[in-house]
Amino acid sequence: MPAPSIGSLPWRPALEQLDLLAPPTAEAVSAADAAWAADCFVAPIADDLADTAAFCEAYGVTLEQSANCVVVSGRRAETTTTAACLVLATDRADVNKAVRHQLGVRKISFAPMAEATERSRMAYGGITPVGLPSDWPVLVDDAVVAQPWVVVGSGTRGSKLLLPGARLAELASAHVMLLRQVA
Repeated sequence: MPAPSIGSLPWRPALEQLDLLAPPTAEAVSAADAAWAADCFVAPIADDLADTAAFCEAYGVTLEQSANCVVVSGRRAETTTTAACLVLATDRADVNKAVRHQLGVRKISFAPMAEATERSRMAYGGITPVGLPSDWPVLVDDAVVAQPWVVVGSGTRGSKLLLPGARLAELASAHVMLLRQVA
């Protein structure tokens, strides 16, 4: 499949550019089903443009084509659950209601940066649902899944992944739900 034309980036098959990905992301793409991996593209970016607003402006990608991945940590009694939440860049994850309810926890917050990066083995600002620890639920907003193509992190600040939104629903620990805050 040829790379789609999204923004001004030179998208290439991720399997041909594994060096642009964080190690766990490269491992996940390499181990993925051939059809899934064939739909996954990567492009290098400037590290200082990894944050969503700067990235979209610099590379001509719309916020609707970009998704943010945040890591949360929830507790119930003595049990702590870490999860990833993926929403379009136009939306905010409903952490206090939807995420807390889905995880069955009483207290929830964004995971501390040091914990999120150490446990995911990914760079802050580049964390992606592709290659996260298998025991982390990946909560994917249904609006992300509906996107024909979506840009997400690659595990590093120096590149981005592009894949069909529906492919994110196929991750082993993915749970598709209404995750965004609704007015």
